[in-house]
Amino acid sequence: MMTTAEQTIPRYKGKRHRLDRPELLAPAGNLEKLKFAVHYGADAVYIGGQKYGLRSNAGNFSFEEMKEGVEFAKTYGSKVFVATNIYAHDEDIDGLEYYLQKLEEVGIAAIIAADPIIIETAQRVAPGLEVHLSTQQSTLNWQAVQFWKEEGLPRVVLGRETSFAEIAEIKSRVDIEIEAFIHGAMCSSFSGRCVLSNHFTDRDSNRGGCCQSCRWKYDLHVDEEQLYDEEADPFTMGSKDLCMIDYMPELIEVGVDSFKIEGRMKSLHYVATVVNAYRQAIDSYFEDPEGYVLKPEWVEEINKAANRPLNTGFFLDTPGAEDHIYEPEEKAAPYDFAGVVLEYDEASGVAVIQQRNHFKPGQEVEFVGPGGRFFKQTVGEITDSEGNSLDAARHPLQLIRIQTAQPVKPMDLMRKKISKK
Repeated sequence: MMTTAEQTIPRYKGKRHRLDRPELLAPAGNLEKLKFAVHYGADAVYIGGQKYGLRSNAGNFSFEEMKEGVEFAKTYGSKVFVATNIYAHDEDIDGLEYYLQKLEEVGIAAIIAADPIIIETAQRVAPGLEVHLSTQQSTLNWQAVQFWKEEGLPRVVLGRETSFAEIAEIKSRVDIEIEAFIHGAMCSSFSGRCVLSNHFTDRDSNRGGCCQSCRWKYDLHVDEEQLYDEEADPFTMGSKDLCMIDYMPELIEVGVDSFKIEGRMKSLHYVATVVNAYRQAIDSYFEDPEGYVLKPEWVEEINKAANRPLNTGFFLDTPGAEDHIYEPEEKAAPYDFAGVVLEYDEASGVAVIQQRNHFKPGQEVEFVGPGGRFFKQTVGEITDSEGNSLDAARHPLQLIRIQTAQPVKPMDLMRKKISKK
């Protein structure tokens, strides 16, 4: 896991471009995650519909769910974007116009697209939708960005391989919004160019079917010869995850307009925790740019939700062998999501919690809320909704009651430390 003390890469020293407040853009794999992302501080969320997106296994949204998500986001002043970022084959085109018009009708603010036919169709039949260029286009230089601006696009999502210096060059030459991934999984291939999944499983990674071949375990052979001990652990070739919490001033000042968090397949706890940390960092910078200091608790929160070891991707240099994962590793995050607060009675100090993972009396837990609200406590007596005492909260989505050491609010999260056993 990353700590600020371990960050030895020199800070970006290039030209500063702006001090406007950037957008914090969060993933949402389903309606519940959308609501938590917005509640914990996202300015916008990106989701998938039931067609044309690259996460076919996510809990993708119906039009009715999209409409509900849009209305919820509006109450916070947030927006909803929809990923329509497949590379379409001929059979994918039927129904495209209707789909895009329905997105506009339910109030979606923008689509994220890579295929020119999807881009052109949206501009023609759904002019109320902004079109943002997907990272699947692997846009890495200012001339390519200029091309897409001339095609009428207001925003480009850069390829994950773009460096700070290249972003500075783009911002100095092209007046356009730039969106960049600042946290989450990194593809071992160039953005939008992987076909491992296609060859190994006949699941098209560019049409939403990626099987994450780079995360599989492999043996290494040359002809018939295995190159290491047969009893050794197989290796993977996945990259470490991106984390730029240590570089908020640089990201803001180089001119990134939208800070994008990866993870439509990630858990509710992951989305809320990561959004919460970056929200605090961004707000803290704008409260006092000159006196900004990275707080250790933000890094600690990020690490509690991390699935893999973390690094800074391509922002500061080209990743090397040390930035990839070649051997099986223990889960990075030492905490499990245990429950969600639904109600709190101030008179009694008792919270109604919806269980998400097993916990029991005597166990230490943490409560987390938006804006950095946080405390630890030991779980006391647990009762069910009828007041019966329980020896544990065992059942998924079970409603239980416990006394909390401090006041809590609806949508606060409760988590527990994972036993080393």
